[in-house]
Amino acid sequence: MVRFTLNGTACAIDVEPDMPLLWALRDALGLTGTKFGCGMALCGACTVHLDGKAVRSCVLPVAAVEGRAVTTIEGLARDGTLHPLQQAWIDENVAQCGYCQSGQLMSAAALIASSPTPTDDQIAQSMAGNLCRCGTYQRIRRAIRRVAPAPPDGKEEP
Repeated sequence: MVRFTLNGTACAIDVEPDMPLLWALRDALGLTGTKFGCGMALCGACTVHLDGKAVRSCVLPVAAVEGRAVTTIEGLARDGTLHPLQQAWIDENVAQCGYCQSGQLMSAAALIASSPTPTDDQIAQSMAGNLCRCGTYQRIRRAIRRVAPAPPDGKEEP
């Protein structure tokens, strides 16, 4: 039995401890917003938050989340209100096919939580591991900037 907090709620699942978190979320818990892309932590489609940090769930054994907090795309909105990034995604018409977007949003949300006014370099670095076959990278950047303006001096935060 693996016990953890999922999207703010206590959770316990009886799965093999080496099962990737991605499959525990999708198959054991029915949360299909987190997507399978490459299975090697290279594309970012499976990104979730673990204790607030972006991680690739396709290579993370579910045993690694014991006693920790996991947030999926389903938990990004709160009390029926979209996360500001989700609204920005809509406003900028970011998604085309949409397959990568849950991972893109989770990476962007972790960035903004850790750095509310990221530099362009910080955005590029944080989002570099998320691939989009449709090429919506400029719209993704504009959506992030809607929520997280550049620092006034353009310098990175300490």
